[in-house]
Amino acid sequence: MDTNNISAIMEPVADSPATWLETAQTLGVEYGLKILGALVVLLVGGWLAKQVRKIIVKLMETSKIDPTLISFVASLSYVAMQVFVVVAALEKLDVKTTSFVAILGAAGLAVGLALQGSLANFAAGILMIIFKPFKVGDFIEAGGVVGTTQEIGIFTTIINTPDNRKTIVPNSKLTADNITNYTAHNTRRVDLTAGISYGDDIDKARAAIKAALSEVPGVLANPAPDIFVSAMADSSVNFAVRPWCRPVDYWAVYFGVTEAIKKRFDADGITIPFPQRDIHLYEHK
Repeated sequence: MDTNNISAIMEPVADSPATWLETAQTLGVEYGLKILGALVVLLVGGWLAKQVRKIIVKLMETSKIDPTLISFVASLSYVAMQVFVVVAALEKLDVKTTSFVAILGAAGLAVGLALQGSLANFAAGILMIIFKPFKVGDFIEAGGVVGTTQEIGIFTTIINTPDNRKTIVPNSKLTADNITNYTAHNTRRVDLTAGISYGDDIDKARAAIKAALSEVPGVLANPAPDIFVSAMADSSVNFAVRPWCRPVDYWAVYFGVTEAIKKRFDADGITIPFPQRDIHLYEHK
C-alpha cells in the first residue's frame, strides 16, 4: 500500500472520536475498494484459468496427443496463469511487484542452471511423446540398452531387458543416439547361415532347407523365405537362410529353424562340415 497517502490523511487528524471515525471511513472507502478489486481479480482470474485449462485439454485430446503430455502441459499452463492472477491482484493493492517479479526471474534462472540435465531430459521426453519413435510395449535398442519399453515418462524411460532387468534410461540419452525399433513393423526377417560340405549337392541342400522351414511354426509364407548360396568358405558352402515372421515370434523362429535344419540335414545325409586343415610333412635329408 502507498504509505504517503496514509500519512497525508493522518496529518490533520485530531484526537476526537469523530475525527478518528471520519478517517477510518475514508481509509475504508479508499482501500476497501482496492481489496474488493483484488478479490474480484483473484476470483475471476481463477475461474478463467480453469476454463483455459479445460480448453487446452480438449484441444490436445482432439489432436490425439499422449495423455502424459496433456496432463503436464495443462497443469503447467494453469500454474502459470495462477501466478499471473496473483501478481495482478497485488497490483490492485498498490503492492509494487517489480521486485517480486525480479526475484522470481532470478530464482527461475538459478533453478534452470541447477537442473540443466533434468531440463534436457524433460525436453527429450516431450519430443519423444510428440514424435513417438517408439511406444510402450515396443522392443527397442537405444541408449546402450536392449529391451521392451515399459513406461515413457517426462524425464526417464523404463526398459525391461530380455533377462528381466528393469533399466531406467534418461530421455536425453535415448534421443542423443540411434533408436532401433524392432517391433515397428508387422514382420521381421530372421537371418541365419547354414553350411554344407563341398561334396554335397547344392540343390538337395536347398530343398532340405525349404522342407525344414515349412515345419517351423511362425515362419510366414508371405513374404517368402530367401534361400541362396552366400559364400564358398574355407570349409563349407554357406547358405543364407532368411525366413520372415511376426516380431513376437522372432526368437521362436530363430531357434526353431536352426534345429529343424540340423535335423533335416541329418535325415537327408547332408554333411555339416567343421573347420579342417591339411598338414603336409616334408622330410629333410
